[in-house]
Amino acid sequence: MKILTDSLGSIIVESTGELWTAGKLSEEIENRTEILSSFGIGRGDKVLIAHGGTPEFFSDLLSIWNVGACAACLNPDLTTSEVSVISDFIKPKAVLIATNQSNVPPNMGIDVINLSHEKISSQRNALPISDSSCLDDNALILFTSGTTGTPKGVVHTFRGLISRISLNQSRISKDDLRVTIAPLPTHFGHGLIGNCLTPLLAGCELILVSGNNLNVVARLGEIIDKYKVTFMSSVPAMWKLATKISKSPNHRSLRRIHIGSAPLSSDLWEKVIEWSGIKQVVNMYGITETANWLGGASASEMRTENGLIGCMWGGSASVRTENGTIKSQGQGEILVQTSSIMSGYYKLPELNKEVLINGWFCTGDIGTIDVNGIIRLTGRKKFEINRAGLKVHPEDIDILLERHPSVGEACAFGLPDPISGEIVAVAVSAIGKKSINLDALEEWCREYLVKEKIPEKWFILDEIPKTDRGKINRDIVASICQEQGMA
Repeated sequence: MKILTDSLGSIIVESTGELWTAGKLSEEIENRTEILSSFGIGRGDKVLIAHGGTPEFFSDLLSIWNVGACAACLNPDLTTSEVSVISDFIKPKAVLIATNQSNVPPNMGIDVINLSHEKISSQRNALPISDSSCLDDNALILFTSGTTGTPKGVVHTFRGLISRISLNQSRISKDDLRVTIAPLPTHFGHGLIGNCLTPLLAGCELILVSGNNLNVVARLGEIIDKYKVTFMSSVPAMWKLATKISKSPNHRSLRRIHIGSAPLSSDLWEKVIEWSGIKQVVNMYGITETANWLGGASASEMRTENGLIGCMWGGSASVRTENGTIKSQGQGEILVQTSSIMSGYYKLPELNKEVLINGWFCTGDIGTIDVNGIIRLTGRKKFEINRAGLKVHPEDIDILLERHPSVGEACAFGLPDPISGEIVAVAVSAIGKKSINLDALEEWCREYLVKEKIPEKWFILDEIPKTDRGKINRDIVASICQEQGMA
């Protein structure tokens, strides 16, 4: 897929002030395209990008696409062993690294290349840069799990990516995208496709920051003012911090905020509106398997509500009821059809059969669709707690507990029980230096929850652990709590 480099935006690295103008980015992409071709990399090849979050990353990615190859974007913090597992699994033609990167094994048996240091060489067997690549060729692999076992790689085609980015740009005005701040990692669909490629390919300015850096989050309002940021997208975990430790921006440049990748409570939604001073705060629904956003609900158009994600941005949604019937309205598992659905999980045909059914992608999310096509999510199918036949959604308990003045974060999960099948357990962390009185907290829950939903096991953690994407992994939290309980 040929990238039209004359329509790209610019990139600024906030931590260093480094600026790549559109002209510099275009020049780097053209140079790197020729270098990749000189290494014999072309249509159908796979290339690992083992670094991220820099202008070099974007020039590497777009040059890979220029030669018609498929990019597999890795978390730069993976261990050497994890990089080896993924490399052995997808068997790439080459791996691209950054300067001073040390987590890539030197003896992989393939080219390990730093394109920032390479020069175009006539000594290599260069391939002609092909114009014949197909829109249905594989373009991108994003890994959602399995770096120590069998990797779970989500594969997207050029057609699917173009479709999703075009749909995003049709829903978000260029004025809104004009100066975009990107606090999410670039090996993550939300960060890469929604927060970065959508504005960059629209010719807008992209400011790269680290949303995992506490100092950056504390200065968020200041950074927004400094660059006159108009748009940003992030995850609820970052906003929980930002609304507590960062001063609000003063200059009112912000026009639009997206929040996604994890459940957003109406309380936090309202806090972000108050902090930002704008109503165009949108609770987004997106999945890596659908190349980020599927739809969203803006507080400028709808009242904030737990689980409200609005209508689809292109395509259609349905519910699959407990008896397996697929309906356009009602309650059940949310299924979606959209032009940006993945082509499948790499080398996992049995899993593909489970989630791709007659053109529908089975999201694993439980929710409702009303007569107007408005979607509301209530939980994840895999995390439902079956307490003596009553289905309990842990997300409901999380959202309730985080309204308590002593609780910073909460994570509910199920634990096996010989009588009930499962019982409700929950881990909580305190706000600041406050202490949590579990007896008082349980009594408080009785005012808002039916008896069967009240947690029977309570754990206090200093911090609720999250993935590098800012998501809570309930299985990991449950494992930590069970180890704590046995200590």
